[in-house]
Order: sequence, then structure tokens, then C-alpha cells
Amino acid sequence: MSRKNKSNKAPLLLPLGALAAGFGLSTAALAQTAAPAQKAPAKEESVLPTVRAKASAEPQGKDGYQATETRIGKGKQDIRDIPQSLTVVTEKLIDDRNLDNVKEVLKNTAGITFQAAEGGEEDIKIHGISLQSTGDIFIDGMRDPAFYDRDTFFLDKIELLRGSGALMFGRGSSGGAVNQVTKQAVLADQNQIDVTVASHGGLRAVGDFNTRSGETTAWRIGAMVNRADNDGSGNMINKSGIAGSLRTGIGETDEFGLTLYALQNGNGMNYGMPWVRPTPTAPVSSTTLIPVEPTAYYGMASDRNKGSANYVMGTHTHRFSPDVELVTKARYASYTRDQRAGTVRFAAAALQPGGIAASLATFGPNTVLTRGTQLKIQDLQTLTVQSDLSAKLKAAGMEHHVMTGVDFAQEKKQVYNDTPGLTAQQRASFYAALGLTKPNTLVGRPDDGASIDESRRQPLKASEYTSRSAGAYVQDMVSITPEWKLVAGLRYDKLKGDYDNFNYSYNATGTPGYDKISRTTTDSYQMNVSEWSKRAAVLFQPSAQLSLHLMAATSFNTSGDTYSLSAANANIPPEKSVNLEFGGQYDSADGKLTTRFGIFRATKLHERNTDPLTQLVELSGKRHAQGIDIDITGRITADWEVFGTFTWMPTAIIDIGAEGAEGQGARPSLTPRYSGSLWTTYKITPQWRVGGGLNARSGQQPNRNPGFYAPKFVIANLMAEYAVVEDTLLFRLNVDNVTNKLYADTLYTGHYVPGKGRIVALTGTYKF
Repeated sequence: MSRKNKSNKAPLLLPLGALAAGFGLSTAALAQTAAPAQKAPAKEESVLPTVRAKASAEPQGKDGYQATETRIGKGKQDIRDIPQSLTVVTEKLIDDRNLDNVKEVLKNTAGITFQAAEGGEEDIKIHGISLQSTGDIFIDGMRDPAFYDRDTFFLDKIELLRGSGALMFGRGSSGGAVNQVTKQAVLADQNQIDVTVASHGGLRAVGDFNTRSGETTAWRIGAMVNRADNDGSGNMINKSGIAGSLRTGIGETDEFGLTLYALQNGNGMNYGMPWVRPTPTAPVSSTTLIPVEPTAYYGMASDRNKGSANYVMGTHTHRFSPDVELVTKARYASYTRDQRAGTVRFAAAALQPGGIAASLATFGPNTVLTRGTQLKIQDLQTLTVQSDLSAKLKAAGMEHHVMTGVDFAQEKKQVYNDTPGLTAQQRASFYAALGLTKPNTLVGRPDDGASIDESRRQPLKASEYTSRSAGAYVQDMVSITPEWKLVAGLRYDKLKGDYDNFNYSYNATGTPGYDKISRTTTDSYQMNVSEWSKRAAVLFQPSAQLSLHLMAATSFNTSGDTYSLSAANANIPPEKSVNLEFGGQYDSADGKLTTRFGIFRATKLHERNTDPLTQLVELSGKRHAQGIDIDITGRITADWEVFGTFTWMPTAIIDIGAEGAEGQGARPSLTPRYSGSLWTTYKITPQWRVGGGLNARSGQQPNRNPGFYAPKFVIANLMAEYAVVEDTLLFRLNVDNVTNKLYADTLYTGHYVPGKGRIVALTGTYKF
């Protein structure tokens, strides 16, 4: 069913109108090429009919493990037309595996590893190349650059693109990109409440309420609250969130949407455990894990990881025809982070029993541990506007799928420190005077309850950063024949960043206090970047089941990836990378099971290194990695569903590197030779569904390649589900890490964060 526009005036084009015209795509031409040739209609028929969705509900991630469409390329595309490795984790898979944050979702995919970093932030590597946490994580295709515990309560699916994503997203994206797809209001009345009770005092409640309020209007609200005394790795969980989606004109020529999101985190903070050697004189290569339960927590009771993420996003979609649409989005986001924590280390030999340095040989309940002070207090605000045109048309006797767009972003970040400009000795005196000195503890006294008064700290602004960036891209997928397609794309980015570092003086006379610290001078630095990104691919699709591709793409990372500049890196050009991939996709005859593979080679041509003599940053490095990614997703039978992802990376090497631990010829840190995840479920009766899976990772070295490997591991998980009333009331039991295996989950040079121990969770779901 359709109706006419009430006005004969041409629709008002949003920012991409001028760009579309520049490519020779006028509104009339697009409308004409999208449909077969026919007689000229009468004057009143010359206005494009309204495009309206016929279905009352739209496909959603809760329908299964398999996804067939994606917008990670900005415009809507069949996944078989994406010429590089792509793994999609749907809402149903997230629920079945009981994953409540994005980091846990990514850990259940392959080829991806996490650095323990500054207390659990998303410092990610894919194929041995870093994803910049400030640049390579997205929400609905828009950059989501802050550090925070991203929850899954309002996500429809998560898309992991391996290899360069710079053509669509700009800076960063050398290793890949992570796109979080939020839930949107749909034309249906459907509601769901999930309540989970879990180990360690875990309680989680999630509500998802969708209402169709008109012929083309719907709204949706999601809410979450999560509490736990300890999640199995030393963290208290205390978070809540609410989000909403309003859409009107769904399926019509002009559709408008509004999304609101608010998340509050008041979690604990676990900095992990130090590495240990068998004996004080044992070689570094024998370094291993401490034999304590993952629930053993040695941080302070006053440590915390408090933060927030709030954003509002408006969307306008204009459909010139069923094959041509223009999507414009504007998003303002504000983030806060207040992390109070510190590293846990072995105390000096003089403080250990018998005056002997700590090792496995002497390890016991009386081994002494120290607690450091590492603060991350920062605020971030972003404003992003982007407009993307997707058009399927015929030209020069061939079918084209053109995607083109422009985007603009402003990002501001403020960083705070409680003791800027103080030496280590002055800082110790300062903390002692304010009662902020952290006491040591013993291995036999985990969770000892010791705390300090964090309110005595007075955060002072240490630095601030403001950047403005703009980009434009165009990509065309040309169907040369029914079997052959060519893809070519080009993007240009312009970015300017201003960074101020504030210097403080300290009056050492009298009692240390904040009144003795004063701001003196400001060091200012600028970054100017102008870069091109390219992608080209050939696709061979001899049937509806098989698609093969050969792809090459470039990407770049700016020197201010973490919003920090200095005299050493302000004028350093971006790092550059090249990604090559041969891969393909094969679908079963019924289209319900998909297998994808990608044989890749990722190369950083210009990698930043610090000269050991001058301490200046220079583009003197080079590294590469090559291997294969394999995914299998969907239904083997109507009752048997599977999700599998595997990466084998036999080759990873630093071709050119600075002297030091991670030097030339070494295997880069955080690049396991294999990693993978397998999950499968089977419906044995109309009421019962059972499932289980494995997560595996081979040994890997922490950052800076200290000369030892974290041990390989395999983790088993189980699930059982019983439907009391089909599609209405069900209960699901999850048991994760069934054998309670001890393993190192995320790694850093001096410490690791243990993986979660055995977790038992019971979830009740009510749909109405």
C-alpha cells in the first residue's frame, strides 16, 4: 500500500544533496534509474510515491544467531557483499551466552585480545594490530571514543570487522572496527523482562518494552539494573541504565528517529595480580601465574571505577526510492570517568618472610603485597554529524551500488590529576599528610576491607584536548556481470587537534596540601592531519550460495590516538597500514547456515617507535601478521543452532623495530597463534533446549614482549533452557568456566587480570 506526497515540490535534500549532485546523481535521475523504463506518467503521478514497509515487524537480532544484513559499511548491504572478515554477534547469542557487556562479547570472538592496561579499559588488538579505543569503537556507525564499561542491555547486535575500516570510518581502524547496533522501535507490540540471579550475589534485571503507537510510529524503552558483590575476578558491580528509541514515518519517504541513552557505572576496580617466577633466580621465560582463586581481591575497598555515558541521537532517513536512501544522523555524547585504583605488586625482599624475594618457592599466606595509586579521572564530550547516501542504479549498462557520505566530529577531553608536577618523594609526603598512603596486605588476607578517604583528593586539570575533523568518502560496487563485482572506494580526512598540558609548582615548605600547588605554565601542541584511505576488491559470486573476494585496503592512525600530544609526537605523521585478504562465504541450500573465511595479511608500514637516545617518536617501525579467520553461523537443522569463530595466525613478526623487549624479529605481544570460540544449542523437545561451548586461546606475551608467555587455556560453558509457556515464560541456566580453570584473561607487562572463575546464573524471561 502507498500514498502520494501532498506537495509537488522536490524533497529538501540534507547535507549530501550537493555531494550527490557532484557525482551526477540528481533526485530525478536516481528515481528514474531505480525502476524499469515505462511510459511518462501523468503530471500528478510525477511525484515519487511514499515508500512504506509492508511488514509490521522488522528482522531483529533476537531471531537467531545468523545475520544476513549489515550497516557496518554505512549503507545497508548483504553480508556476502562485504569483502573482508566480519563476525556478527546477535542479541539471541548474547542472551544465550549470558554476556552483559561488550568486552565479554568480544572475548567470545576470535582474533581479538585485550591488554590489561590502565585498569580494564578496552585496549584491544586484532590480528596483532591495536584498535585505538578512542577511535575504533562505534555506536550505529558513529565513533564512541570513551573508556567505559559498555553494557549490552540496549544492543541488537555487535559487528566485528577485521582489517581496515578506514574507508568508512576514517582515522584508526587499522586492525578493525567494532560497531554496536542499538535497538530501535519497531511496528509491533512486544515486551520482555529478564531477571538473572548469579554467583557472588549477582542480580540483574533488564526490561525491553516496545509499543506501536500509530500506523507508522513506535517507541521503545530499555532499562537495566545490575548488582553483584564480586563478579568472579575481584569486581563489585553496581550499574544501571535506561535508553529509548522513538521512530515516526517508519517505512515512509521521510522517517525520523530519536535515541536517548544514559548509563551509570559505580563498579569496583581490579588491577590484577603480579607475574611470578618459580624461584628468585629463575629465568624470565619461566614466569607464570599466581596460584590463587580469581575471586581473591587485593585492592582497596575504596578503589572504584565510577563513570557515565550519556548521549542523544537524532536520525532522518529520506527514501528517494526503495533502492536509494539518504540517512543523516547527529549525536551529542558526554562521558565521565573517575577511576581510583592501583597496581598490586610483591613487596621488596626485605619485607618478605625471611627477607627472601617472593617467588613460587616462597609463596604463601604471609607473602607481602603492596598497593599502588593509579588514577584515571577524565571527562569527554563529542558532537558528531554524518550523512550517508546509498543508491542502487544502472549506468553504462551495469548495475552500481554507490555509497557516499560526509561526516564532521568535534571531540573534547579533560584529564585531571591529584598531584601534578610532584616528584615521587614529594608525592609520598603529600599522600602521607592527607592520609592517602595505602597499607600493604598479605596473600592470606584477600578482601581485607582496608580503605582510604578518597574525598581528600582534589583533582586538578592536567591537560585538555580539542579536535575537529571532517571526512568524505565514496565507494562503488559495480556488477560487471551477474557473477563478477568490482569494489572501489576512496576517503579523505582532515583533522586538527589542540592540546594543552598544564604545569604546576609545589611549595615544599610547611604541611603538604592542595593550597601549596599552583598552576604555572601551559605547554601547547597542535596536530594537523590530512590523509587518504583506499579500498579495492573483486567479488566472484557464481551462485546465490557462494561468494569469493580479494580485497586490499589502507588505513592510518594519528599520533594523538589517545588525545595526548607532546613535543615528542606532535609533529609526527600518522602511522599507515595495508590490509590484504582473500576470502569468501558459502551458504547452505536453505540459506540458514553461513560459513565465512578470510586469509589475511595485515602490515603496519610506518609504526611509531621511541628513539632510545633522543626519546623522540619516529616512524621507524614495521610489523606484519598473516593467517586465516573462519566463522560458521546459523542453523544446521531447525532445532540445531551453531556459532563458531576461529583465527589461526602462524606468522606475526616485527620486521623493523627499536631496541628493547619488543624488538626486531620478535613476535608482537598479544598475538596468540590461535584463538576461537564455539557455541551450539539443540532443542531436544518443544520445552527443553540445551547448549554449550568452548573458548580457547594459545599462549601469548604481554605488551613490551617481556620474554615469557601467558599459558594457553580452554574454557567450557554450559546452558540449559526450559520453556514453561512457549514464547512467553522460560528459564535458562548458564554455567561458565565449568572446571573453574585459572587463566590469565587480559595482560600487561607487570601484571595480569585473572579470568572469571566458575559462574552459575539462572535467568527468568517473560514475554508479553
